[in-house]
Amino acid sequence: MRGIVKSSAYLPHYRLNRIDITAFFGSGKASGTRSVAAHDEDTVTMGFEAARMIVSVEGKIQPEALWFTTSEPPYMEKTNANVIHSALQLPKATSAYDFNGALKSGIGAIKTALTSNQTILLVQSDIRGGLPSSPDESQGGDAAVAFLIGDANADQLLASYLGGSSETLEFIDRWRNPREKVTKQWESRFVEDAYLPLIRGAWTEALANSSLKESDVDTVIFSGQNDRVKRQAAKIITTERFQDNVASNIGNAGAAEAGLLLLSALEHAHVGQKVALCSFNDGVEILIFEVASDNEVVNPIEHQIKNRSDLSYGKFLQWREMLPVQPPNRPAPSRISASASKRESDWKHGFIASRGDQSGLIHMPPSRLSIDETDNDDAMLMQLMAESVGKVATFTVDHLVYSQNPPVVFAVVDFNNGGRIPIEITDVGDNEVEIGMNVEPTFRKLFTADGLHNYFWKVRPIRSTKE
Repeated sequence: MRGIVKSSAYLPHYRLNRIDITAFFGSGKASGTRSVAAHDEDTVTMGFEAARMIVSVEGKIQPEALWFTTSEPPYMEKTNANVIHSALQLPKATSAYDFNGALKSGIGAIKTALTSNQTILLVQSDIRGGLPSSPDESQGGDAAVAFLIGDANADQLLASYLGGSSETLEFIDRWRNPREKVTKQWESRFVEDAYLPLIRGAWTEALANSSLKESDVDTVIFSGQNDRVKRQAAKIITTERFQDNVASNIGNAGAAEAGLLLLSALEHAHVGQKVALCSFNDGVEILIFEVASDNEVVNPIEHQIKNRSDLSYGKFLQWREMLPVQPPNRPAPSRISASASKRESDWKHGFIASRGDQSGLIHMPPSRLSIDETDNDDAMLMQLMAESVGKVATFTVDHLVYSQNPPVVFAVVDFNNGGRIPIEITDVGDNEVEIGMNVEPTFRKLFTADGLHNYFWKVRPIRSTKE
């Protein structure tokens, strides 16, 4: 059988209260929150955080291919999936491809992976926004999901794929010039009239292709950018609509929305239930699944929703470069070296240190020679640090160093199984840091210069999911 073997989601730590937007402009009735990627996150780093939960938990999983999907790729022409591939330390024989640009690429990549004959690690991530006060700004959300899709016995699958359908039609719904940061959209009633016949046809065909009646389907998920179409679609597909708090607490995650809603539904579903996913972006795609086993969730969406910090609207506008602010006192760094980045990729992307062959002393960054005389020359062993837990030994708050989010909190971290490093702490206020605080590594973007993103590792506090 073919379907979803494992799944995971990543939500950024920060939330923006929508009421702060309406209060700033003095109008509107928006409520709830939206998730916000931090200043040092992009779709690649968020995608990695979702994917690492699958790879680290399974350990022995070696997908044949890594596919990355987003409407906001950090790079054009250069393959973004390669960065995630390197950070995950996948074998060179594992291929890596981008499915980027259009919102439809999200559901399209899921369907293509389900109909492939390879084991696919599918990573989907998006950062959503719009002009200040716009619906896209308040109703959008930043998130990432990852799926391991392949062939397995029924009891090894999270959800088996039963079948689906596609309806494609060229019409103008939403669009954005590649040089623009915000999306334009056509009048809602026109869009509704275009989608509804497609939904009717796709639903009939999906049931036939899956050998099901509508009464056989337990719940349906609607994914798309137009809430009016979602409401009307529920009149066509009368199956019970899955209800969760993703829209009110996270927002619409664009190319990752279909995957995020599907994952949320699977986290709440029971074995044997049939779940239909209906996505409308430049056409309609319907996928029908049967829950095959209980989902052993590593970091449930509900827990991540609760584990958060509020972000001010002013800081949000600053991070999204919608509000120019006084630049840092120190000059911006120069672009990274391509040769140095390639030479040090294991350390830079994989956070791999070295360990003395006799003493076991960990060196960060890695070194050819050990400072312990008992170790042999050029005999250092590789030491993976990405899953390590450490404690803050000491820290300082720097108001002068270059940063898009000053001040910067630097700490000396002692890892529990060995290794010490001076490193930046992220996802934390300077008044929250304490000596002895437990931290874990997280893959982030240090800065961007000349269009090149300097990716490396920071640490973040380990917070209880009960907070």
